[in-house]
Amino acid sequence: MRERTSGILMHISSLPSEYGIGDFGKEAYKFVDFLVKANQKNWQILPLGVTGYGDSPYQCFSAFAGNPYFIDLNEFIERGFLRKEQIEQYDLGSDPKSVDYGLLYDNKMQILRLAYSKAKKEIGEDLDRFYSENESWLKEFALYMSIKAKNDNKSWMHWDDKYKDAKSSHVKEFEKENRDEVYFWVFTQYFFLEQWKKLKSYANANGISIIGDLPIYVAEDSADVWGNPEIFNLDENLEPITVAGCPPDAFSETGQLWGNPIYDWDAMDKQNYKWWVNRIKHSFELYDCLRIDHFRGFEAYWEVKYGSETAIEGKWTKGPGIKLFNQIKKELGELNIIAEDLGYITKDVQNLIEETGFPGMKVLQFAFDTREESDYLPHNYHNNCVVYTGTHDNHTALGWFENVPKGDFEYAIKYLKLNYDEGFNWGFIRGAWSSVAYLAVAPIQDFLGLDDKARVNIPSTIGGNWIWRMTKEDLTDELATKIANLTKIYGR
Repeated sequence: MRERTSGILMHISSLPSEYGIGDFGKEAYKFVDFLVKANQKNWQILPLGVTGYGDSPYQCFSAFAGNPYFIDLNEFIERGFLRKEQIEQYDLGSDPKSVDYGLLYDNKMQILRLAYSKAKKEIGEDLDRFYSENESWLKEFALYMSIKAKNDNKSWMHWDDKYKDAKSSHVKEFEKENRDEVYFWVFTQYFFLEQWKKLKSYANANGISIIGDLPIYVAEDSADVWGNPEIFNLDENLEPITVAGCPPDAFSETGQLWGNPIYDWDAMDKQNYKWWVNRIKHSFELYDCLRIDHFRGFEAYWEVKYGSETAIEGKWTKGPGIKLFNQIKKELGELNIIAEDLGYITKDVQNLIEETGFPGMKVLQFAFDTREESDYLPHNYHNNCVVYTGTHDNHTALGWFENVPKGDFEYAIKYLKLNYDEGFNWGFIRGAWSSVAYLAVAPIQDFLGLDDKARVNIPSTIGGNWIWRMTKEDLTDELATKIANLTKIYGR
């Protein structure tokens, strides 16, 4: 039996900080302290990868590398690699409630290069050792980002043909001639991992588990596809034959066209799913528990012809099913995984999740549909599931109440016995916390009682997503006490 607990969903980018985006600095440690005061046991975050076009943590340049934006610059000041006045010469954004990724791309990376130029002699041996220990994924990533930088940051699909083959003599020659550039990217990963593991250790020492998030797919513009074309469904020109998405649903009438290359599951099978085993192993070096996004894609996935304008004309294709997870279990043992099983779920998907034993997800915002009985209503839950008031893709709780049809609104009021004195957002949290699900999670926005101005992401849109940040003043002792009391009442 899993322990009955609860937690808060908030990405690193949403933390307060003086440098334009949440990072692994002192405010992250203060958030851990807040979780302890609030009697929480879990901190759930979004993927930690290096974001590219659209700023989505679900479309990263590597399935293994971490985002340099999250590196705490204050450590460089303390170690003499940077001076405060050097940082102040760069604009990292002036709005404490929002992230400006354009400024970070232009300026934080320049600041990191300044730090590298000063640090590389002092920590050269540490970087060599780190590179050697992590070469299986780090060499591919560092080379990719280095060649990308020399090609105006264009996708590898638009590089010179001589660089498109990651194993070519031209790439090996590039590596020799551009060692300093390659090692800059090694430097970013060294400090990313060093700082993250210190933060995670602090959280664990205080009884807080970290729930990570793993996108099922990788981006077309990524070191993963460039370095491993044989495990993706590409044509002879290394272009995707089909790409990922999902059919029309409540989020979009034309479906969602994600554009990620599809895995060649037969090729992966012949390799005993080595790439996936390595990815999961790496993830559990970063997190205590792992939510796998779009889990239904392992049973069957929606693939769309490359170049399509929408996802309407796609088709369902069978995935690897339980064979993949049997191999992962064989090599890595029992793992603490949450299956994101939202969307169009068939009996076959349900069977796969039951066979793995992984808990699925329940989202309270999906429960109150007056047209039909819903699996998301708390009286239909079983213990082996995780309940959320909402996710990063949803309205905030207050935003939901402001946008939901009147009948669904009234249904939620009656079902949860909501009232204005308590606050509808707190009634929603109570509904999750009081359920039989072994784990209950709510986004920090719901605890803060924020409307959709604080929404993290609107699926199928570009621009204005992933930018919300909270302020230092948001996390009060009063709020922590209120959360702790609710958590105690419901035995979490």
